[in-house]
Amino acid sequence: MADLLAELGTNPELYPFAFDPGRDAMFFIRMGAQDYRRASFLDERLLTPTTRGQWVPFADVARVVAAPSASRPLHFIFHSGHVGSTLLSRMLDETGRVLSLREPLALRTMAEAYDAGRPGLDERLEILLRLWERGFGDTEAVILKATSTVERLGSKLLALRGTSKAVTLNVTAESYLATMLAAENSAVDLNTHGPERFHRLGKLLDAAPPRPANLGELAAMSWLTERLTQDDLFRSFGDRILPLDFDALLQDITTVLAKVLAHLKILATPDEVARIASGPVLARYSKAPEHSYSAKLRADRLAEARRLYSAEIREALTWLEKLGQQHPRVAAIL
Repeated sequence: MADLLAELGTNPELYPFAFDPGRDAMFFIRMGAQDYRRASFLDERLLTPTTRGQWVPFADVARVVAAPSASRPLHFIFHSGHVGSTLLSRMLDETGRVLSLREPLALRTMAEAYDAGRPGLDERLEILLRLWERGFGDTEAVILKATSTVERLGSKLLALRGTSKAVTLNVTAESYLATMLAAENSAVDLNTHGPERFHRLGKLLDAAPPRPANLGELAAMSWLTERLTQDDLFRSFGDRILPLDFDALLQDITTVLAKVLAHLKILATPDEVARIASGPVLARYSKAPEHSYSAKLRADRLAEARRLYSAEIREALTWLEKLGQQHPRVAAIL
């Protein structure tokens, strides 16, 4: 324990994998720079039978990082899920100057703890931010890609870090519906996050929305909740937020990537941007790089989904349009 605490404040290899609000402790595992780059998700999927770590009481962690000395600028990627956020994160990796944190489990736990009204969370979130701000020698910025539903903590994160910026990723409702209806395990994903999103949508609209009657309407409700959450971020933080449409990114990767890098103040020459935009990361499936992928393959799958699920998509869009007739905010987004 003494050895771990001695290097905790400055060494990003000691990664805060989990936070347990009940025992008020953080679980640390050791990760090198290449481990971060390989990891598609910093959650349960990261663990293997050989993973070893150590629980540390929060009070000990807070004492060690009370005065951080190795901090880097910390920025965020917020998204609605299945809209290219992992690809964007991996493209930023290719600059060689970014430490990417993809979907930290501890941040998801924090969002759930805030929902439950647990006390003292701001202090604990602040300590997590300080731990995430540690970088390696070549790290110019840390870019944290949150889990899709965790963008409900976006206002809290940006308020705690006044110099942080964020990119919000989404697609049109119709594109999202086609994606989700065709995706493997989409029913599990949508149903898992459905209750929280439905509750959040009621708060965003200041009125109880109609309950989704099928998977398509559940996908529509999920898209709307995250889209309105992003809209609130933009209203509150203005030019600190860069809204992006993933389909627009794929149509002109070089231009949009350059805009993202400039927004996050990551220096890159036009040649570097062109290299990344035409590089191998675009030819792999970002969540599982062992599989090949491409913009054309995505377009083909979406076209097939639109053919197979045309009735479900029309019904879900009608659900959104009816809600838009009742709420000007929804109508404006649609």
